[in-house]
Amino acid sequence: MTSRMGLAMNNVTIFWLQLLFSCVVCASVVAWYVWPSLTKLPRNSALIPLIFVHVFRYVGMTLLVAGMIDPRLPRAFVFNAAYGDLIAAALALASIFALRSNWRVAVPLVWVFNTWGFVDLLNGLRGLLQLNVPSFNLGTVWYIYTFYAPVVIASHLMIFWILVRSRSWKK
Repeated sequence: MTSRMGLAMNNVTIFWLQLLFSCVVCASVVAWYVWPSLTKLPRNSALIPLIFVHVFRYVGMTLLVAGMIDPRLPRAFVFNAAYGDLIAAALALASIFALRSNWRVAVPLVWVFNTWGFVDLLNGLRGLLQLNVPSFNLGTVWYIYTFYAPVVIASHLMIFWILVRSRSWKK
């Protein structure tokens, strides 16, 4: 399909452009607003809003709803993405409860959650590239990849930074 300006864009090109723009916007919001605000908080208080972003990863289960996505997408990719996100969401919620309750296992649990969630994202990215997922009909799941995933990645990176600097972070 050619637009009036003579530019042809297919689904794959649009997907990667949207993902790129979402990453730029997300990085700007983080740099200008989120990170400066978080550095003023004690460690546990700074971690909680970053982890809350991940509680909504249960939305990845949408991949398993019949008729929502292209049935030609390999089931292994779909199952790994859906259940990996569900586990990440559960670990995120448990981490928030642990942090709010000041349990001794809170920070180790955040490490487990964040490591699991980040590795799950890397695995999903591998599958995304290997299968050329944007070439399939993703339905509304498209927005999970092009909008929500950059927010999740930024959150993971900030959580890792806080955890690594945990000893010097305000308690």
